[in-house]
Amino acid sequence: MDASHAHRHPVFCTVVPPHLLDKIARSEDTRRADAAQRTLEQDALLRTRRRVTTVRGITPALGTPVSDEPRRTVYDAQHHTRLPGKKVRGEGGEAVKDATVNRAYAGLGATYELFLKGFGRHSIDGSGLALDASVHYGQDYDNAFWDGQQMVFGDGDGDLFLDFTVSVDVIGHELTHGVTQYTANLAYHGQSGALNESMSDVFGSLIKQYSLDQTAEDADWLIGAGLLGPNVSGVALRSMKAPGTAYDDDELGKDPQPPTMDGYVDTSQDNGGVHINSGIPNHAFYLVATELGGKAWERAGQIWYDALTGGQLASDADFADFARLSVAAAVARYGNGGAEHQALQKAWSTVGVPLAG
Repeated sequence: MDASHAHRHPVFCTVVPPHLLDKIARSEDTRRADAAQRTLEQDALLRTRRRVTTVRGITPALGTPVSDEPRRTVYDAQHHTRLPGKKVRGEGGEAVKDATVNRAYAGLGATYELFLKGFGRHSIDGSGLALDASVHYGQDYDNAFWDGQQMVFGDGDGDLFLDFTVSVDVIGHELTHGVTQYTANLAYHGQSGALNESMSDVFGSLIKQYSLDQTAEDADWLIGAGLLGPNVSGVALRSMKAPGTAYDDDELGKDPQPPTMDGYVDTSQDNGGVHINSGIPNHAFYLVATELGGKAWERAGQIWYDALTGGQLASDADFADFARLSVAAAVARYGNGGAEHQALQKAWSTVGVPLAG
């Protein structure tokens, strides 16, 4: 593995980007503005806490077999911010009355199943890491996050955002930050940070498609569908099919994601636009998956997984670095000049990411 992977960057990753919450915090609606401001303040506290803690690395003892079954535990934070909260459902436990708990439990399982059956990976660290999640975090908390050790879900404010367990791709998105953490460990700023976010959108979407048994043609390619409140003019947080079209709302503003490098956004906000410019590699994956057709996790997803976990992706990689590695992964697995190779070349060209150099 690349030496740069040895140091684990403490990353705090949320599914709702700060630029979106910033916009809402300036709302004339006091309730909406206050909820967004509380979320931003809590996120800032958590982000600082992550910078002064180390990432937990769990490696099973030599010779210990890794089970094909997940080890899930769901906790109820009971609207407080102390984690993990009260244990409410463990692995193999019966469904409870709280639908939020059951959705979180199912989402953890769906994520585990795709990585195991699709890519032969045992949990997010590849070694059977237990999957923990806390629900009902904070008061009207408008986000979900991976904190380096577990998943955490807010209930939303019930107005602009609904319960963050309603979208299985959001659960998969956040857990995939853990996969990235344990593999390429992409630094969370600039293009490497946008790649980090894109990996989570890609596999989050694949987890939803896998759980619904959808083909690339059937999928909606939306991240966070069902998460926006009924009065919001929008369909999701992001669209991989058409970046920049997920929402256009008086409170949320207009989706700023570009589909190609022509619209690349240079900004100091959001860690250098990690949630904005991720639209470019997102769109490349969509193009590859729909060009190849069928179940997107079988070929397109396998190529992305190989590139992410192959040990050649540096923590400071840019889009062009990943594009070249994805083409190399396609050639290594499927051969030179085949449909997969051609789909990769066409997609990266379409989004304006160079393969030469």
